Amino acid sequence: MAFLTIDETKCKQDGICAAECPRGIITQEDDKRFPQIAEADQTYCMTCGHCVAVCPHGALSVNGVDIEDCPEIKKELVPSWDQAEQFLRSRRSIRRFKDKVVDRKTLEQLIETARYAPTASNAQNLHWTVIEGRDKLESLSQETINWMERVIAAHPDSPAADYFRPVVARWATGYDGILRTAQTLIVPSAPKENANGLVDLSIALAYLELAALPRGVGTCWAGLLRGAMLATPELVESMGLPEGHTWFYPMMIGFPKFKYHRLPERKPPVIHWN
Repeated sequence: MAFLTIDETKCKQDGICAAECPRGIITQEDDKRFPQIAEADQTYCMTCGHCVAVCPHGALSVNGVDIEDCPEIKKELVPSWDQAEQFLRSRRSIRRFKDKVVDRKTLEQLIETARYAPTASNAQNLHWTVIEGRDKLESLSQETINWMERVIAAHPDSPAADYFRPVVARWATGYDGILRTAQTLIVPSAPKENANGLVDLSIALAYLELAALPRGVGTCWAGLLRGAMLATPELVESMGLPEGHTWFYPMMIGFPKFKYHRLPERKPPVIHWN
């Protein structure tokens, strides 16, 4: 198979694919020739699929992005503005989960969708570590409490200590304010040499939590656990993340115990027009 395959019966030689190519490696000399990629430029292709997606005629495939794997956008599934606004505003940080485990098939489907999140240079090198079991999550919460107690002891007058004290006190009564009642934790990671890894990871997590909504699944960014992970390398090691990877945030995931009926208001945006 050639690196760039053109169906000459469909190609209209309109040059759209060449104009859209992010790396500018698709060329078309004039409207009487078909698009092409010089062999010397093939290594610069990001396999982003822009050329395949933008062609209105379904006329081309590029190595790594076959048109047969790229379904057409269905106009009837494009949400209206009102639908999109309600969908985005209906996302909630879930802190009370049902005593029901999210099955692996559902988790795989959510991660499959999240893999379509944009990554710098289309690197697509994220890994997903899924930690399952309430006992494992309680252990992580305990390690987080231990870290918080160390902070309180070392810096009793700090704002962090003031914030941590009630969390530690409630833990002593049997309430987990770290990972709540979640039974599953997801931690995406990326190779440390990926200079844009933290950005890629945060976008992927945002995709994951939005994809979870139609499946009736809720999520919550685990900020306190993240603090403990930043301060305790041994804790990170115990979580079994891929070696040589960086991570950004762990995310709780489960079925919400309660249903929400309204869309809370937020502060108005601060916009600077220049």
